[in-house]
Amino acid sequence: MNDEPIIPGPARPLKPHRLLKFLRQEILPTAFCPGCGCGTVLNSFAQAVEELSIDPKDMVFVTGIGCSSWIPSPYFKGDTLHTTHGRPIAFATGVKIMRPDLKVVVIAGDGDIAGIGGNHLVHAARRNIDITVLMVNNWNYGMTGGQVSPATPFGVPTTTTPYDNPEHPLEAAELVAAAGANYVSRWTTYHVFPLMESIQKALEIEGFSFIEILSQCPVSYGKMVDMRRASDFLKFYRDQSVRVHKAKEMSAEELEGKIVVGKLVERQRSEFVTSLRRINERFREG
Repeated sequence: MNDEPIIPGPARPLKPHRLLKFLRQEILPTAFCPGCGCGTVLNSFAQAVEELSIDPKDMVFVTGIGCSSWIPSPYFKGDTLHTTHGRPIAFATGVKIMRPDLKVVVIAGDGDIAGIGGNHLVHAARRNIDITVLMVNNWNYGMTGGQVSPATPFGVPTTTTPYDNPEHPLEAAELVAAAGANYVSRWTTYHVFPLMESIQKALEIEGFSFIEILSQCPVSYGKMVDMRRASDFLKFYRDQSVRVHKAKEMSAEELEGKIVVGKLVERQRSEFVTSLRRINERFREG
């Protein structure tokens, strides 16, 4: 047996990853906690943008305050409005009205979108304005210590409900679908390829599009439910997820504790900005 030490040859330079062109490399690696799902969401979104050949210069990202608000700002290389907590959809509405030529994307968390920003969410869906909203749902206010959020499952302990959450969670995707959005889906960070395809659809469809993305939070949420590793969450998402078509055949009792994933709605209602501009043009000509 040869005991001589192995002397490695000169290291070959690594080729830059094709998705790095979408990221601000000077601030990598990210500030996300170990095991956080936000990196997966960022990866899936960048993949979708690349496959659609969208120039980031033709996009505007709007976000609020929270862990997932770091996904577009500062990491995605594009124009971004980092707004106040709960107000990204309101700001995005203004951007879309003034610049209908741009793709306007909101990426924010469940507290931002479904909590303090819930009214903006409902009425943007009702108006069917042509913006894409990705709600990254980690089931708690992860950035500020793991407090209960509108999406926290019933009976789960959090730092502000240490004896279990007495509230039933808001089913945000179903709410948005009922309010009138043209496209609604729900996926998890386990379903990376369906998620990427769903993001592509949401970016292409005209009208309000909404994707709820269940994303792991091992540090704040995980410590309260004994899931301290990302792999624990991914296995949970895998085992508890039920596709929409199968869920339709199941009873409420059978769906208890399950995560319904897939496309909830795809339709073609008239879009708000287009209708608004038609009205303006008609009265301007008159």
